[in-house]
Amino acid sequence: MPPTEHKGLLRWVDEVAGLVQPARAYWCDGSATERDRLYEELVSAGTFIPLSPATRPDSYLARSDPRDVARLEGRTFICCQREADAGPTNNWVPPDQMRTQLSALFAGSMRGRTMYVIPFAMGPAGSPLEIWGVELTDSPYVVVNMRIMTRMGTAVLDALGQEGEFVRCLHSVGAPLAGKDRSVPWPCDPGNVHIAHFPETREIWSYGSGYGGNALLGKKCLALRIASTMARDEGWLAEHMTVIKVTAPSGEVKYMAGAFPSACGKTNLAMLVPTLPGWKVETIGDDICWMRLGSDGRLYAVNPETGFFGVAPGTNETTNPNAVATVSHSTIFTNTALTPDGDVWWEGLTPEPPEGLIDWKGDGWSPERSDKAAHPNSRFTVPAAQCPSIAAEWMDPEGVPISAVLFGGRRSSTVPLVLEAFSWEHGVFLGTCLASETTAAADGAVGVLRRDPFAMLPFCGYNMADYWAHWLSMATTAGREHLPKMFLVNWFRQGAGGGYLWPGFGENSRVLAWVFARCGQAGHEGPGGDGQARQTPIGWVPAPGALPTDGLAVAAPQLEELLRVDLGEWRAEAALLRDYYNLFGDRLPAGLAGELAALEQRLAEVP
Repeated sequence: MPPTEHKGLLRWVDEVAGLVQPARAYWCDGSATERDRLYEELVSAGTFIPLSPATRPDSYLARSDPRDVARLEGRTFICCQREADAGPTNNWVPPDQMRTQLSALFAGSMRGRTMYVIPFAMGPAGSPLEIWGVELTDSPYVVVNMRIMTRMGTAVLDALGQEGEFVRCLHSVGAPLAGKDRSVPWPCDPGNVHIAHFPETREIWSYGSGYGGNALLGKKCLALRIASTMARDEGWLAEHMTVIKVTAPSGEVKYMAGAFPSACGKTNLAMLVPTLPGWKVETIGDDICWMRLGSDGRLYAVNPETGFFGVAPGTNETTNPNAVATVSHSTIFTNTALTPDGDVWWEGLTPEPPEGLIDWKGDGWSPERSDKAAHPNSRFTVPAAQCPSIAAEWMDPEGVPISAVLFGGRRSSTVPLVLEAFSWEHGVFLGTCLASETTAAADGAVGVLRRDPFAMLPFCGYNMADYWAHWLSMATTAGREHLPKMFLVNWFRQGAGGGYLWPGFGENSRVLAWVFARCGQAGHEGPGGDGQARQTPIGWVPAPGALPTDGLAVAAPQLEELLRVDLGEWRAEAALLRDYYNLFGDRLPAGLAGELAALEQRLAEVP
């Protein structure tokens, strides 16, 4: 008997079963016993390779089909009634048309397989922002990853009761079994991938891929695309942001949120180990943040996830020692290389690769080969509670009050190391300016500069211009004096020779210290010292001597270049941004058009 009396849920499960025709339905309870059994089944099926208990206890390696390795933005759809509501940055298909297409694909798609019913919750238990969902999937890999990334199991059914609302999440790898055929270790249907979102009915249908955000439907699909539409309707914010707790040497604490495109340093910031003496950074969340206005008018943030689904390449003891410690045990790795002694390896983990590596496809590998041993988008899935830097309040149902919001892209020029917005509206404007080089986290060319406003380009569930208007509205909903300050940061500015000017990683704590000092101040222009700034046409930048640089191996000319505002580059940037804004027609908020005009005017006034 199903472990629930929720008639709407039972009806939906029966309807889906009639369409996908599984061999059986299994209701997940989230227990350790269930987890262990599924791990054994995944090992038996060849999907999981157990890693050495001596070097990586309770950990496993999965290898995906080489055609199923990343988010597929070109196959991700927003299916609302009106195309204008999806906007020019989303792929739109009418809901009825998409349901017809998907029903044909899903028909019999789970034949011969188990349909797992995964009740899950996003957000801390009891939080005003807690959202319940149920994912139906034929992938045990998805089940065990969802157990790490969400609160999953019978307790969620108990919370749902008989009438609780939930987001319907349907997923199939699209590889039915006929007769006694044995499944391949990584079943998928890469030629027919669809990740479809129905924001008006709070549904997600995903077909053909078993990888990452395409299949773990609580993550990008629910926590961002669907949640962003819920946030718009209900007056809160669902964001692609890390959340950190920063403690100054005085013991004063401030919480900060940071929006960075995938694989641009968001996880490194979330787990940062400061080089600046006396400072401490702790982790609230590494990827997604939900924010609501508290009774005091401040924005309070929660991390809706319980795990990290992080990019492995480039992670090491220098870039992110806390991440290395986090994945020391009880971790699922996907598409990394395998060492001869049963451990994992990826580019950047050690200066030199160990001998005898097996690459992410299962073939022998040597440094002479031109390809990578680990896929550039190889991942680790690990409980957040294992992170040494996890903050005590990371699961506080009320959330933590945000003092600063950071926007950070990957720019080789134009954007200085850090600048502060003049106002809330100007901060929203800076968020729309965010651009970054594309990475291996999404399909397509790597290294191309693209606009990624608020780091939400692939994740906003409705018209991006309406999303900007929603952010602007927070200044009228809340007391302006209580809203966070907003900053643009750029760890990736390059010199004339092409090398990075800023050492990054733990040294980013020096920028956080300046941001910390700026919070709560109005203007504070001055010649230097703690938190002082100088005004430029694009915002406030640190005054000479304002950044703490003791012990920093960055020469004065290098630091000057990092903070330089090139008027010619910004005039060109403004022209490009005006072209970008034109994409949104009359949906563009008047406040942003005004901010762009004001920037152009300030730039014109400077000789």
